[in-house]
Amino acid sequence: MTRISDLMERAVANGASDLHLVVGLPPLQRVHTVLAGIDGEGPVQGDEAEAAIRELLSEDQYRQFQEQRDMDFSAALPSGVRFRVNAHFQRGTPALAFRAIPSEVPALATLNLPEVVTEFANLPQGLVLVTGETGSGKSTTLASIIEYMNHHYPYHVITLEDPIEYYIPSRKCAVEQREVGADVPNFRSGLRHVLRQDPDVILIGEMRDLETISTSLTAAETGHLVFSTLHTNDAASTVQRVIDMFPAGQQNQVRSMFADTLKGVLCQRLLSRVDRPGMIPATEVLVSTPAVRNCIREDRVFEIPNIMETNRTLGMQLFDESLKQHYYGGRISRETALSHAKVPSILERALSA
Repeated sequence: MTRISDLMERAVANGASDLHLVVGLPPLQRVHTVLAGIDGEGPVQGDEAEAAIRELLSEDQYRQFQEQRDMDFSAALPSGVRFRVNAHFQRGTPALAFRAIPSEVPALATLNLPEVVTEFANLPQGLVLVTGETGSGKSTTLASIIEYMNHHYPYHVITLEDPIEYYIPSRKCAVEQREVGADVPNFRSGLRHVLRQDPDVILIGEMRDLETISTSLTAAETGHLVFSTLHTNDAASTVQRVIDMFPAGQQNQVRSMFADTLKGVLCQRLLSRVDRPGMIPATEVLVSTPAVRNCIREDRVFEIPNIMETNRTLGMQLFDESLKQHYYGGRISRETALSHAKVPSILERALSA
């Protein structure tokens, strides 16, 4: 197998978003959602995968990997291109998954997101959640929001990331980026202490547990602007997920706090374009309004999609509406729209009208 750094360079040159090393398969790259082998490369051997991991990890990291059998970290090429990397085991053999990270944070206006997302970046305080499956562009969206602020406001921004993906140099903002495992032991510890560090804006890479969610709500309630992510697929399930993380006896109190602090939810999925090579996000957007806040407080989350449907003028949008717009705009195929629709039969009738 070619040396791992050279494989990473080749994947970048080919426009790949991901690179995979799995014993028994040739090195695989994903280009515009299509996974295929890299030309001229044979199956990866166990000792080759092991050597690649040893090349990328320090001795301390390697010992930790052997103990935990799984590790997230970042890696960089001499060209400056960086990768988010996960080393793990499968069938008793080591494996690697790489996600390429562009060297520069893209401008928020270039991401094909709804205009209301810029309004989220202009908020003085509150909680904004960006959700979606792995690889849906959540980290890029959040980095672009921070970079937008970086050009407009004299804020103190602190991020907690696992690992740091985009490096964001301080401009108007003073930006501190703290990496889990290197700068803080975990999200919980980092978030507990961040409130003593005079932040205006806090970015939490992922709300993974009850303590992180609880502290995030407290931070938003006490005047900070907080951004974070969840692996949820739509706005209503995002709201319900946060509430359900708490014990039943605390949920009434949490509903009230969450209703007061939540400012918006952006759910996104990346879809293949048909008008040109590349991907485009389909989005669902929830904007906090008195009606939305009442639904959260009164445990009527199931009514939120109806509120979103009837308040498009406020920037709200359901996924299927985004799919319809992309289809009529010639950016995605009919098949792509229908395969990602929440209610395919209704969207099919709309596209046939």
